[in-house]
Amino acid sequence: MPGAEILLEPGNITRLLGGLWVTLQIGLISIALSIPLGIIVGMLMTLKNIVVKIIMRIYLDFIRIMPQLVLLYIVFFGLATGTGLNFDGITSSVIVFTLWGAAELGDLVRGSLESIPKSQYESAQVLGFSRFQTFAHVVLPQAVRRLVPPSVNLATRMVKTTSLCMLIGVVEVIRVGQQIIDFYRFQYPTGALWIYGAIFILYFLICFPLSLASRGLEKRFAK
Repeated sequence: MPGAEILLEPGNITRLLGGLWVTLQIGLISIALSIPLGIIVGMLMTLKNIVVKIIMRIYLDFIRIMPQLVLLYIVFFGLATGTGLNFDGITSSVIVFTLWGAAELGDLVRGSLESIPKSQYESAQVLGFSRFQTFAHVVLPQAVRRLVPPSVNLATRMVKTTSLCMLIGVVEVIRVGQQIIDFYRFQYPTGALWIYGAIFILYFLICFPLSLASRGLEKRFAK
């Protein structure tokens, strides 16, 4: 087929896989850092301390209102200009996606904890459970059932959104694809379709299993 030969040119598939590895590095490191931070943020959101609640609300609203691309520019360009802190593209990306993931996961944790009926706490107190035992044996298992499926969806969104990192110079899979297309633009004028098709398949192979896992967990916990 016209243009398909671009994928057979020496090194192109290897380069795309290398870009995919950069995408996975950013996504997986950010997810791993977001989990403990998000749990802490979510628990802080449930505290009755008004000062803590205000700080957490400002943090959550700032992250949600500000587009991820703007956050990337603030960390990559703004910190270097304003404070002299120079982070490379990958480090800046991990910082932004960790902050974003922690905020989103924190809100999920808060919602899961607050969705537990007060009767569950009261029943645990009647049975003589301490506050720690109530949280560990009554609240946490029920919260996890509500939390896991949307958390997997969040992980999928984080991996897909890493495509924005190319705009601060990170050579991830889409940036690699663009470089290949530009290099072969005269030799294979229709090669872009095949390169982006290959990138679509690579993203699909990563994200579709996560989507299936989310659906499976949702069905399992709904029983």
